[in-house]
Amino acid sequence: MGGLELWQYLLIGLVFVWSGFVRTSLGFGGAVLSLPFLLLVHDRPLVFLPLIAVHLLIFSSWIAWRGHRQLVEDNGGQAPTESNIDWRYLLKAMKVMIVPKLIGVVGLLTLPSHVMTSIIFAIVIVYAIGYVLDKPFRSNNRYVDAVLLALGGYVSGTSLIGAPLIVAVFATHVAAHQLRDTLFVLWFILVLIKMVSFLIAGVDLQLVHHLWLLPCALAGHLLGERAHRYMIASRTNLYFRVLGGVLILVSMVGLLSPAG
Repeated sequence: MGGLELWQYLLIGLVFVWSGFVRTSLGFGGAVLSLPFLLLVHDRPLVFLPLIAVHLLIFSSWIAWRGHRQLVEDNGGQAPTESNIDWRYLLKAMKVMIVPKLIGVVGLLTLPSHVMTSIIFAIVIVYAIGYVLDKPFRSNNRYVDAVLLALGGYVSGTSLIGAPLIVAVFATHVAAHQLRDTLFVLWFILVLIKMVSFLIAGVDLQLVHHLWLLPCALAGHLLGERAHRYMIASRTNLYFRVLGGVLILVSMVGLLSPAG
């Protein structure tokens, strides 16, 4: 990522603040809702995916651990009778997702970057339309569940933006009070697989840029914690509709631009 203009670094920093905010406030979306903006600044998915992956590893484990500690405190310092993570369904879902995930990783490393960029923008548009129409993906059929999980695993393998498909299934099978932390453990597992593939393939992990982008993501994380508490108290669909509209606009610009 060396050799960029100052304005590009500034925009990238702001997008990572946004990424941290979205990831913590919603429990997912740190990649799918930030990658389109990053690709408009610099059209190279493999530059940003290692950065996003490391942030996911750090913040997902942090939030899941804090959820466990909160349960211990609420239980008077004793081990809680119920975990903050639904391990049973997590294991069941991973059995469906693991093979498509690995296939997706191979697809990312072999497809040209401009092809991956176009695929990412097209996927985000589909998700965003669901937000605008207030009709996000939902599933009540085990065969549909398996298809969505497999697709989510594949997309996660290619670009780390499979969360909306995966959340659609988990939200119907995991209790509300366990959903957020269960998803964070899932993201940790999926991203760990991605990071191993990056290391094997010799992908540049952009280690130097973590020094200044991690604080940006931390700032967004702290803001997202406050927003998450607010949304629990008063949920609104207007946020998702506006967000969906912006994502459609950004993705269309990305697809129609010469770089895309």
